[in-house]
Amino acid sequence: MGGLSIWHWIIVLVVVLLVFGTKRLRNAGKDLGEAVKGFKDGMREEDKPAGQLRNDQRSESQNETESERDRSQR
Repeated sequence: MGGLSIWHWIIVLVVVLLVFGTKRLRNAGKDLGEAVKGFKDGMREEDKPAGQLRNDQRSESQNETESERDRSQR
């Protein structure tokens, strides 16, 4: 009673494909990839307290809206 052979894994893969379908598995893979990318981006940011990050994001969004207003007034 050892590990699973290649045939066991092939059978498991076929059953998973039949149960979930390729489209649902593809979407799950895409969502997982986006989550990992978001996590990596979050880890690259400077270490700031959560409240400070929210304030920085608000000030950036305010600056963007102000610059958009300036462009529309021209």
